[in-house]
Amino acid sequence: MTIPRGKVVAIMGISGGGKTTTLRLIGGQVKASSGTVLVDGRDVAKLQGQALYDLRRRMGMLFQFGALFTDMSVYDNVAFQMREHTDLPADLIHDLVMMKLHAVGLRGVAHLMPSELSGGMARRVALARAVALDPMLIMYDEPFAGLDPISLSIIGELIRTLNDALGASSIIVTHDVQESLKIVDYIYFVSGGRIVAEGTADEIRQSQAEYVHQFIWGEADGPVAFHYPASPYRDEIHVVAGHA
Repeated sequence: MTIPRGKVVAIMGISGGGKTTTLRLIGGQVKASSGTVLVDGRDVAKLQGQALYDLRRRMGMLFQFGALFTDMSVYDNVAFQMREHTDLPADLIHDLVMMKLHAVGLRGVAHLMPSELSGGMARRVALARAVALDPMLIMYDEPFAGLDPISLSIIGELIRTLNDALGASSIIVTHDVQESLKIVDYIYFVSGGRIVAEGTADEIRQSQAEYVHQFIWGEADGPVAFHYPASPYRDEIHVVAGHA
């Protein structure tokens, strides 16, 4: 799996297939039992302490459902990384926070608390926080989950726009096929910890592979079974036959 600079790449597949684990491998939260994870030419598994933290500072992460700090204002959420990882003066941090919030259309909510935001607004604030330090790599874990159609479309456009503006690379772990196909450059389908299909949006739409077709169109029947493996149904019920 390769994530080129400047591109938006989606990782799709059923739950438990290894999508979020891939993000954890890239961020160094877990280490691969085999193979190699290279970020900017460096083997993540071999990095320790400060070297790993330095690499993580060049990554942005949008967690599922945003994961904003609930006891901090919108402003303080976006400013958090700048205060934690830089020696920038307060005035410059203020201008940068306003710039990030302006980019996601929410400069006017800087004083609000996360509990005062709608779900879509909270996700946009989380996106502003994810790009606070202009990362080279931005990772999104289910960025479209739980959003209404308008908010979902806005987040999709922001992901694409911010990636292009920053010249960064973006990885989107998602189940939302149709929205993702509008904005991504390449898609990987994973199942059981393996890549089972890959291609551009057009190639994926036209794919005749059964797994891809079932996933794209949300079909109940296909390689991904509806029923979890079990003994025959008739062996697990008690039937009393008789006549009226």
